[in-house]
Amino acid sequence: MDFSWSSEQIALRERARCVANEAVKKYGRFNDTWMNGYSREFSRELAKHGWIGMTWPTEFGGGGRPAIERLIVGEEMISAGAPIAASWFADRQMGPALISYGTKNQQDTFLPSMLSGETTWCIGMSEPNSGSDLASLKTFAQRDGDEFVINGQKIWTSFGEHADYCYLICRTSNEGSAHEGISEIIVPMNTPGIEVRTIKDMTTNSHFCEVFYTDVRVPASNLVGVLGGAFKQTMRQLEFERGGIDRLVSNHALYKMALELADRKDLIVRQEIAAIETGYHIGRILVIREVLHQAPGGFSAATKCFCTEHEWRVAQFVNKVFGARALLWDDITQGLAYASAYTIMGGTSNVMRNILGERTLGLPREPKL
Repeated sequence: MDFSWSSEQIALRERARCVANEAVKKYGRFNDTWMNGYSREFSRELAKHGWIGMTWPTEFGGGGRPAIERLIVGEEMISAGAPIAASWFADRQMGPALISYGTKNQQDTFLPSMLSGETTWCIGMSEPNSGSDLASLKTFAQRDGDEFVINGQKIWTSFGEHADYCYLICRTSNEGSAHEGISEIIVPMNTPGIEVRTIKDMTTNSHFCEVFYTDVRVPASNLVGVLGGAFKQTMRQLEFERGGIDRLVSNHALYKMALELADRKDLIVRQEIAAIETGYHIGRILVIREVLHQAPGGFSAATKCFCTEHEWRVAQFVNKVFGARALLWDDITQGLAYASAYTIMGGTSNVMRNILGERTLGLPREPKL
């Protein structure tokens, strides 16, 4: 299938590509994952272009623009390696979550600074020993008058060191099934009792963090949505997270570098390039279906699975093309070292396949022996 882009969309892509390339010159290229490209200055630039909250309703300060336009801008930014991390979570998840589930006061308080690119948000989701099983989390928020008192630990909290706010997924009750009693609470990261420890990964980046909560008090008015009924809210967030263009083009900058060096007269190399280009084409179709809400419910797990496994294959191609040079420590090696994370972060491929089997296809669970 081929797509015909309108003249306005083509112009938007060209403009976004120019802005992205200038950002790379100014702030550096991040060719392993958008999460390592953190710049508040560029976040403010994106806001001036109207590229934060592009698809949010205008009554909430957003651009009210078609979702496909956000995909175009996002693809150009990430493909170039521009530093979009400072505003990405707020734009992709936290803003839409507050628009859907937040109170009027929460919307008035938090949305404007997201749209201006002034605030960075992190998500307090994963925990030690919980893996991808969100229902097993243990961080607890106890109601005490007009406040919640939070105790627990989160891990793999991207930008925890820099974030102004954490969108915390925690327990407010241990009664009922594992999926009950889960709530979402906005936690200012300068609140007493919060300790952040950075985790340096093998790429030398440290956007991952451990966050410890010890008797952290936040206003009860920071509860987002239904007390103890936020599991479905969080699943909706993950639909945004798993089906986006960022799952397809994280290392596209590396791929473009490899294409310049690859021997395209070699028939095997040509076949490998054709396979990768086909993968990009298929992945883009899957993402566009998600963006246009044409995919079945829960299908973002399939989109995420295909796209991140494609990114892994891209990394293998880049490694092969660069050969011995890929063993030298530079931004190419750094990008390649990150490749194993693509199929893990946001839910492992095995978990994605379980979701598809059980929730989408309705297959029975394997009985426990």
